[in-house]
Amino acid sequence: MENVLCLNRSTGDTSVACCMGSLRTRKNTCGVSVQRIMATVQVSEAEKVYVLHGVRDDLRVDGRGCEDYRHMEIETEMVSNTDGSAKVTLGHTDVLVGVKAEIGKPRPMVPDEGYLEFFVDCSANATPEFEGRGGDELGMELSNTLYKVFNNRYSVDLKSLSISPGEHCWVLYVDVLLLQCDGNLFDAISVAIKAALFNTKIPKVHISEDEEGGKEIELSDDPYDCMRLNVENVPCIVTLCKVGHRHVVDATLQEKACSVASLIISVTHKGTVTCVRKVGGGSLDPESIFEMTETGKRVGKALHAPLMELLQEEESLGKKRQKVGFLDTTLIVAVSHCP
Repeated sequence: MENVLCLNRSTGDTSVACCMGSLRTRKNTCGVSVQRIMATVQVSEAEKVYVLHGVRDDLRVDGRGCEDYRHMEIETEMVSNTDGSAKVTLGHTDVLVGVKAEIGKPRPMVPDEGYLEFFVDCSANATPEFEGRGGDELGMELSNTLYKVFNNRYSVDLKSLSISPGEHCWVLYVDVLLLQCDGNLFDAISVAIKAALFNTKIPKVHISEDEEGGKEIELSDDPYDCMRLNVENVPCIVTLCKVGHRHVVDATLQEKACSVASLIISVTHKGTVTCVRKVGGGSLDPESIFEMTETGKRVGKALHAPLMELLQEEESLGKKRQKVGFLDTTLIVAVSHCP
C-alpha cells in the first residue's frame, strides 16, 4: 500500500491516504553549469508592481505571508521497484524521488563509507522549456547542488553504508523526476529526498568466508530484516527570493520573475546552515544576505519538526493503515506542530 502525508504549515492540516505512481528509469545525461535553474514566466509591468507592493505589505498574491509555504503533500512508498520513494506536491510543483540501494566499491579516499549518487530528470510534461534537451542543463545543475548538500557525513551517516571497508559498500542512487514545475524546486526536492531516505529499507548483509578465504556476500530475503537510515540530520533546503526590499519563502514562478536574486540555504533540524548558494544575475548586499540567512535558519528549523512527526506517525500505523482508493484522503490524523 502506498501512503500519503499532507502538511500545511499555515493551517496545521495533516492527512494520510494512499497513492500509486511510477518512476522513470535512469538514463545518461550531460550538461554544464548554467544560470537558469527554473522554468520562467513573463509578467507585465503592472503585474510586477502588484507583486512588489504585496510583498512589501507582507500579503502575497495568493494570500500568504512572506515566510509561509504553500500547501504541501508528502506521499511515501510510491514506487514498488525501489528501496524507498516519496512524492512531494508543493503548490503545483510535483516531484517524485526514488532511492535504489546497490552494492558497489567504496571510494579510495573514504574506504569505510558508502555514498549517494543523484540524477535529476526534468520531464517535458513539467514545462515546455524541458522539451528535447531543454531540461538537461537544469537537471545537471540540480544534481550538482544536491550532491553538495546531501552527500557528506554530516547529512547522512555514510559509515553505516559500509559493508566491508575498502571492498564493498552500499551506493544509494537517488533519482529525482520533476513532474510539474511551479516554482521552488529545491525546497520540494529536498523534502522529497528526506522522506524517501526515511522510507528506504536496505537489506541486511551477511558476510561469510569460503574454503579459500574469499568473502561471500549474502543478502537477506526477509523484507523485515533490513537497515533503516537515520535521517535526523538530513537538511532541508530553504530558497529565499529577494523581491523588492524584502525576501519571500517558497516563491511562485510569478514572484521568481520579479526577483533579482535568490539565496539557497540548507538547514538541519538544529538550525545549522550546511550550504549556502546565491542564484540569479542580480546582487545581494551584506545586510540582505544576513537577514535572508536568519530567515532561512528559522524557517528550515521549523520545517523539520512537523515533517519528521508526520513520517513517524505514518510509520507507526503499520498494517493499521486504511486501504483507500487512488488519491483519496479519508483518513485524517491530527498532528500538532509549530505554526
